[in-house]
Amino acid sequence: MKIATWNINGVKARIDTVLAWLRETSPDIACFQEIKSVDENFPSSAFEELGYNVATHGQKGFNGVALLSKLPLEDIQRGLPGDEADQQARYIEASVSAENGALRVGCLYLPNGNPLGSEKFPYKLQWMDRLIAHAKLRLLDETPFLLLGDYNVIPDPIDARNPAAWSGDALFQPESRARFRALTHLGFTEAVRATTDAPETFTFWDYQAGAWQKNNGIRIDHILLSPQASDRLNGCGIDKHVRGWEKPSDHVPVWVDLAA
Repeated sequence: MKIATWNINGVKARIDTVLAWLRETSPDIACFQEIKSVDENFPSSAFEELGYNVATHGQKGFNGVALLSKLPLEDIQRGLPGDEADQQARYIEASVSAENGALRVGCLYLPNGNPLGSEKFPYKLQWMDRLIAHAKLRLLDETPFLLLGDYNVIPDPIDARNPAAWSGDALFQPESRARFRALTHLGFTEAVRATTDAPETFTFWDYQAGAWQKNNGIRIDHILLSPQASDRLNGCGIDKHVRGWEKPSDHVPVWVDLAA
């Protein structure tokens, strides 16, 4: 079973690219971030024609997350628990029933947190605290659970071509990185680093300053696997080539292959 995550940076702008990738790779489940669309305007029919069931948690103009699955989506939860006043569409979760039993998938678009010194950084840290609390509860039922998405966190210096350039950025602050470690230390396996320790393993290249051409990238898109999910891990990959397509997102897909 192939399960993927991708910050598509706007479904309207990227629909042809996204459909081409789905036809090429045919993941069983795809988690999208930054769909930048309200639910009623999301082009679900285009994905349904490829055999996907679709669930969205959208927002006009920015944010927004979506789940696509070849299997029926069950028990869909929209929004991260812990703050009923939070109106930003950044989290969606659902279960699917596979051959080896049910598994649960959480798709997240973690707050960027910039600029430092504004209210956006405390919001990022509070959101991460809520994610940690939610993940603790999900681990209790021992159902295979995956947390996939754009975490907006560079975990370690190896995950940036030029770490010093990110020293003043919310993505690389000690507080952000410490919370990411706290999340993984609950018992999750971070799929990419469980399968490779290679440097220059990136998932994001800015549109500015020739970052793609210079391979000036960072790794901020992650897949975390609960112990029950990591027991089924067959492989993991990053579809880097998609960044070179016409009208690309600044992120690329990351995927895992789990025993069905």
